[in-house]
Amino acid sequence: MPQEPDRVADTPLKNKGNSDMDAFNSSMLNSTTNGVLATDTAGITLLANKVAIRSLGVVPGLHLREVVPELWIHAEQTIADGVARRSLFVKRGEITYLATVSPIQVKKNLAGILCVLTDSTELEVTAKKLRFFQELAWEQDAIINSSSDGLWISDGDGNVLRINPASERLNDIKADEVVGHNMRDLVAAGLFDRSVTLDVIQTRATVNIVQTRGKRNLMVTGNPVFDDAGNLIRVVANERDLTEIDELQRELEEQQLIKDRFRNQILEMQLEELESRRIIAKSPPMVKALRQAQKVSTVDSTVLILGESGVGKGLIADIIHKYSSRSEKPMIKINCGAIPESLIEAELFGYEKGAFTGAQATGKPGHFEMADMGIIFLDEIAELPFSSQVKILRFLEDNRVVRVGGTSSRQINVRVLAATHQDLAALVEKGKFRLDLYYRLNVIPIHVPSLRERKECILPLLRYYLNYFAQKHGIKRHLSCAAYDALLSYQYPGNVRELMNLCERLVVMSETELIDRSGLPGGICNSSEDGIPGEKKPANDVMSLPEKRESVERETLIRARDQYGSQCRIASALGVSQATVARKMKKYGIS
Repeated sequence: MPQEPDRVADTPLKNKGNSDMDAFNSSMLNSTTNGVLATDTAGITLLANKVAIRSLGVVPGLHLREVVPELWIHAEQTIADGVARRSLFVKRGEITYLATVSPIQVKKNLAGILCVLTDSTELEVTAKKLRFFQELAWEQDAIINSSSDGLWISDGDGNVLRINPASERLNDIKADEVVGHNMRDLVAAGLFDRSVTLDVIQTRATVNIVQTRGKRNLMVTGNPVFDDAGNLIRVVANERDLTEIDELQRELEEQQLIKDRFRNQILEMQLEELESRRIIAKSPPMVKALRQAQKVSTVDSTVLILGESGVGKGLIADIIHKYSSRSEKPMIKINCGAIPESLIEAELFGYEKGAFTGAQATGKPGHFEMADMGIIFLDEIAELPFSSQVKILRFLEDNRVVRVGGTSSRQINVRVLAATHQDLAALVEKGKFRLDLYYRLNVIPIHVPSLRERKECILPLLRYYLNYFAQKHGIKRHLSCAAYDALLSYQYPGNVRELMNLCERLVVMSETELIDRSGLPGGICNSSEDGIPGEKKPANDVMSLPEKRESVERETLIRARDQYGSQCRIASALGVSQATVARKMKKYGIS
């Protein structure tokens, strides 16, 4: 009688022979990437797939103890109690296998052991990555929680996700009072008068504001975070306590001032100048210049003050006068480049009646005579014409002056201080300045360093003049860290005079209390980025027409000054009046 078909094992192989079934089973075992082997209850290997043979050296017919001894230990236990063992590790070379030992049951009787081994190298790599990200998350938490600045982290809709302990302290709140709430609701509830997070959501850009929390002034900066698709996913708000920073800065300045007193042995005069903030000396070159000015103030030697335009040569002359024995007598200041060449001798030495057309009927004493028993300060001495240089030389030799149109000389007692931003030695070589006068003036030279040579002074100068002009105009102004960085990197070709003018401009022209980098003149940001003063702006940061006009005017005047020297020659070359040149040079801080 024919056998009934097997309906349970309904496979393509059901009508095949044993050889086909064996081939199918063999192919199935070898198709897996895992190592598979089976033993009888005595531990003799009955079968093994290609992975087990190739990777573990398993050979059917050998005892498991001989090929994988560490696996046999667990197999023995499973043979004894019939319980599967999992998460076992077998090491072969650089590869670690995760093994499972399972009992083979035939009609409820233990017939052997099945061992499956999986290459766990990828699992180890994944585990290492998981540990790395866990450590990274821990470090991130530690950094956020240890920051002295307050941090608020919100999602793209303004829901507060996290704040750090510093924010709890600065705002006198607890994290659980705000986390999970929307910033709109917190503002509506009166917790804040304004939210930088909401400003960032609205503008999708970085926003800086200054807020008051009780007695604290906080500078709050909100930064957007976007995903790869450009969607706003986070807003990070940073809170910095300006009150603490100001107090710390004052303490540091006080400590530095004390240190400078002992280290540099600054005398009483210099300390008075420093404390009055007329001159800020935080660098050795500036301290040296002050020490020299104090030392020469007690004698009557001629002093030549050297330095670029705007460094404060006039203030050094003021110090010498103030602490000299002539302090009760006048100090007459003369800008040699501002007097027309045709009048310079009459201005310096005076003239007799009728000396020239338009002269006063009674004559007029010159600046040297008016400075009798005092000091005369000849600023921009390099601008003197040769004829006047001769008379200055003669006065330095015998202390006598002869008025224009006069025949007799007058004995006067005047101390001479001179200053210039030009290289007099180079002018002597070019024949533009008398060698004998140069040696007469260069008795005691004092070099006043530029701001590039006294970087330590820039920050205190910025703080002082910003506060000075803010108080003068009754306006509150603060600089952001980015603005400070840009101003500290700027080269200041106009030196302290340019810095003063810049501070007044920022105070008066800024529309917000917090002045960020974007509120600085474009030339400053460009030069701080490139390290080159006067570098052209990129095409996407175009100057306004007034800025461009001022830049061109200033550059033209500087070049004309270097080429022609005196204001009269500059005016003639540029086709304008001498008064226009003087006014423009004063406007742009050009000496």
